[in-house]
Amino acid sequence: MKKLLIILLMCVMGLGAKGQVSQEAFRQWHGDKYSMFIHFGLYSQLGGVWQGKQVKNGYSEQIQAFAPISKEDYEKIAGQFNPTQFNADSIAVLAKKAGMHSIILTSKHHDGFCLFKTATTSFNSYDATPCKRDFVKEMSEAAQRHGLRFGLYYSLIDWHYPYASPMSPHNADFITEAHHAFSKAQLKELLTNYGKISELWFDMGANTPAQSKELYELVHHYQPDCMVSGRLGNDQYDFCVMADNDYPDKTLHAPWQSAASMFDETWGYREWQDRGSIESKVREKTQSLINVVSRGGNYLLNIGPKGNGAVVDFEKEVLEQMGDWLSRYGYAVYQTEASPFQEEFTWGEVTRKDNHLYLFLSGKYPTDGKITLQMPGYLLQKGDGKMATYLQYGDEVVLTVPASAYKDKQIHVLTLSFDKKIEPFPGKTIRNAVLTPRNATTQYSYSCFDYYTNYRSITGYSWNFEQLLLKQLEIIYTSQEAGREIDLILDGKTYTVTLDKGKEIKETAFSGTTWGDTYVCGPGSGVFHSAEKLDADLQHAPVSGKSWTKTDKDSDKVSCPILSSYYVMREIDSPRSQHILAEIGAGNGMEVYLNGKLIAKHLNPYRTKFRTEKVILPLKKGKNQVILRSYNRFEDEAAYLLRPAEEQKAYRQDFIIPDAVNGKEHSLTIKPHNPSSPHTDAELFNLRIRLRRIAMKKVKEVNTPLWLPYIHCRMP
Repeated sequence: MKKLLIILLMCVMGLGAKGQVSQEAFRQWHGDKYSMFIHFGLYSQLGGVWQGKQVKNGYSEQIQAFAPISKEDYEKIAGQFNPTQFNADSIAVLAKKAGMHSIILTSKHHDGFCLFKTATTSFNSYDATPCKRDFVKEMSEAAQRHGLRFGLYYSLIDWHYPYASPMSPHNADFITEAHHAFSKAQLKELLTNYGKISELWFDMGANTPAQSKELYELVHHYQPDCMVSGRLGNDQYDFCVMADNDYPDKTLHAPWQSAASMFDETWGYREWQDRGSIESKVREKTQSLINVVSRGGNYLLNIGPKGNGAVVDFEKEVLEQMGDWLSRYGYAVYQTEASPFQEEFTWGEVTRKDNHLYLFLSGKYPTDGKITLQMPGYLLQKGDGKMATYLQYGDEVVLTVPASAYKDKQIHVLTLSFDKKIEPFPGKTIRNAVLTPRNATTQYSYSCFDYYTNYRSITGYSWNFEQLLLKQLEIIYTSQEAGREIDLILDGKTYTVTLDKGKEIKETAFSGTTWGDTYVCGPGSGVFHSAEKLDADLQHAPVSGKSWTKTDKDSDKVSCPILSSYYVMREIDSPRSQHILAEIGAGNGMEVYLNGKLIAKHLNPYRTKFRTEKVILPLKKGKNQVILRSYNRFEDEAAYLLRPAEEQKAYRQDFIIPDAVNGKEHSLTIKPHNPSSPHTDAELFNLRIRLRRIAMKKVKEVNTPLWLPYIHCRMP
C-alpha cells in the first residue's frame, strides 16, 4: 500500500501542473497542523446586536443579512469603526503561545468591507473609517516578525458590490462577470502588496468552472506556493475543506483541513454568547485538534475579536491553555501523519512519525485497562514508561494503562518506538477471485461545485489479496468505461491501461428479471448527503412531509428549485442472484442505492443539465429495491431516468503483468489516469478485476453469465 504522505504529495503534484505548488510548500503546510483563524470586521462592532436586540438567527458575522440591515445603514457603521485595541503583534504572540504556526485573517467577508486599502472600493478600513488602518498589512508584518506564516480569507460573495448577485439567504449566489473581474482586481492587490501568502481561504458563492480555474491560476501566478482552499469550487484547489465545524468520518487520501469556531453558533464576535467553562472548552478543542491530526488533516481554530479589536479574554485563555498542552505533547501533533491503522479505537487516537506511534488517551478507559495493537512485522523497542507497561506477543503489542491516566483534566500521550519506520497498514486481505468496488478499500477526497455541494468523493479503489503466481489481470468493464485510461498500481508499480481492447461479452442472465412500477418523491432540500445507507420504502418517504407518487414515466423532468433533489424508486424481481445493467439519468449529480446501500455516486460534468449512463446492479434473488437520487444545483428542474439498459453487454480486456511477482500477498489500486483533479469522482464503480495465475494468450468464451461472482473461475 502506498504511503499516505506519498499519496498526498502525488495529489499536490497533480494540481501542480496547473498551480506549481512545490512539494516543500505542501510539506510545510501539511506539517503545521494547527493555525489561527481571525474573523474581524464591521460586524465585530455590532457584536450580534442590532437596534438593541440580540440577533439570534445565523452567524453574527452575517448580521447584515440576518438582522436584516439595509446597505445604507450598514455603511454608516464604518464611520464608527475605530478598533484602537487591535494589536497585530499581540495577536501574533498569542498564536505562537497557543502552538499555532500560521494566521489566516479575513481580508473581506460577505458584507464586502475590506480590511485593507484597496483601489477597487472606498468601503475599506482605510478610506471609510476614522482609524485609517490597513489591517492586512499590520497582520502580515506582525506574522513575519514573529516567525509565523500568513494567509488570507476572501469571500466570493459581496453584499456591497452593486454588480454582484442580490443578497440571498443561502450565500450560494452565482458570480456575475462584473463581480468576477472585481474579485480578480482585489485578489491581485492582496497577492502582490502583502508579502508571502501561505494560504488563500476562499468562501461561498458559486463560480462557474472557468471562473474557479481562472482564480486558481491567478493565485499561483502571483504566489506559486500559496495553498488554495476547497471552497473556491469546481475541484480547483490544493486542499479540501470540511463543512463548518465538521470533521470527516473516513480517512481522506488528499490534503484536507477542518475550520472550527470557538463556538459553533458564530465566527464573529457575539457579546451575549454563552461561553461556558474554560476547562471544558479547552478539552473540547484539544480533542478536536487530536481528531483532525489523527486522520491526517490540519486544524484551523477561529477567534473573533471585539469591535475595539481586543481578543476576548475567554478565547485567549483557551488558546493559552491549549498551548501549554502542546508545549508538552506537540511532538505527537506537528509533522506527524495519520494513524496507520484501518480501524478506530474507543480508547483514543493515534498519530505516527518515523518509527514512533503516539497514542492519545482521549477516549474511554478500556474496561480491562489494556490497549492492544496489531503490529505485524514490527518489533517494539521502547515504550513510554511514565504511565503504562508494555509487552509484545508476536505481532501483538499490549499496553496496561492505569485508570488515573484518564482522570486528569489533560489528555495524556504515550509514545511507542519500533525497529523501523511505521507505514500505513493495508486493509483486510481478501481471497476473492474477482475484485470489485464492493470488496475494495475505498479512497476518498472531497469534491464540490461550491460550499453547498461539498461531499466525500470516491477517487479510487484498493485491494489486498492473496494469489500465488499472479501473471495476468482480466479487466471487465462496460461501454460506460470504454476508452478511458486507468492506472493499475500493482505491488508499488504503476501501469497505465486504456480500456479499448476489450472483447465484447453479451449478457444472457437478464432474461427473467421483472421491473415494477416507478415512484417519485420530492423535491427534498439539501444536496450531496451521500449516506452509505438509505432506509426508504413505499410507506417511508426519504423527504420529510412528502410521500411517494406513482408515475407511468421511467424518464421525466420535474419542477425543482436549486439546492434540492428528487428521488425515484423501482422494484426489481430477480429469479436468481445476478448482475444487470441499468440505464441511469440525472441532472447535476446522482446517487444510486440498491437495497438501501449506496453503490454509485458522483457529480455530473459541471453545468450538465442531464446525463445518461449505465450502472451495474448486483441483484439478489427475489425482490430488490433501487432508488435514484437526482440532484439539482443550477437548473429550474430536475431530470431523471431509471430503467433496464437495452443492451446487457460488457467487455473483457486482458492485461499481462510485465513484472509479475510470485509473492503470496499483493496490493492493487485502480484510479483514473491523469484526472482533471485528484478530488473528482473516479466513476469506476462498474469496473471489476479478475485474477489469473497464468497469462493466457487465448481465452475461450463461455456461455456463463458475465456478472456472476464465479464467472471465469477456471484456475489451472
